[in-house]
Amino acid sequence: MSAHSRSYKIRVPATSANIGPGFDVVGLSLSLYLTLTVTVPDPSSASGGADRPSISYTGEGADEVPLDAYKNLTTRVALYVLRCSGVQTFPPGLILHAHNEIPFGRGLGSSGAAVIAGVLLGDVVGRLGLSRERMLDFALMVERHPDNVTAALVGGFVGSYLRELDPSATQAASVPLSEVLPEYPPDAGPDWGRDPPQPPGGIGHYVRFGWAKEIRAVAIIPRFELSTATAREVLPESYARKDVVRTHILDPEFKSL
Repeated sequence: MSAHSRSYKIRVPATSANIGPGFDVVGLSLSLYLTLTVTVPDPSSASGGADRPSISYTGEGADEVPLDAYKNLTTRVALYVLRCSGVQTFPPGLILHAHNEIPFGRGLGSSGAAVIAGVLLGDVVGRLGLSRERMLDFALMVERHPDNVTAALVGGFVGSYLRELDPSATQAASVPLSEVLPEYPPDAGPDWGRDPPQPPGGIGHYVRFGWAKEIRAVAIIPRFELSTATAREVLPESYARKDVVRTHILDPEFKSL
């Protein structure tokens, strides 16, 4: 391998969200990880495949995850970040290995981790130097609920919410996901999908809470998968005032958010 190649390691934690009264707000990062090992060869030694990185995958979900860069969630998000930043393709000869410890569809933020990994991947291979706040903007264009992705991005015990934006920014942040991460047809060429919608600035805001080192999280992982959308269908449309008041009395720390 050339001495001028670049290597990176990206590690994103699992998360748990909807904690106590912090529904859609409070998230917690956990010590299970999605780890990307990234190698960007010296351009002079790379041959072909500029927009088709080599992807390998081990660990949880290894037999389910697509290894095509136009179908894999992490690389699709990375390409979205790159193209919004004026970089139209992945670096030539990019090699990506993912090792995943986060079970899919079990409430531990597997999709949020994949999205954050994609944002970080786009930032490092494109040498973009994005701020954490701007990274969150990109993540929220894909995952419209901030709790899991924010905890995955900043780590720890975090409260986050979507800001009230002006009408034009609200419209920009609300474009369909199919426009943000379009499905690539089999005959898609290198010029396909090169004009993605730009995320407005400041979509979300977060606050990090303290966490006592004596507290340990234990995850009980079911043997079946359940999508977030399906799980939300069992929730009531509204809650009685007395239930809301009681929740805030029991958890006064969350009032400050």
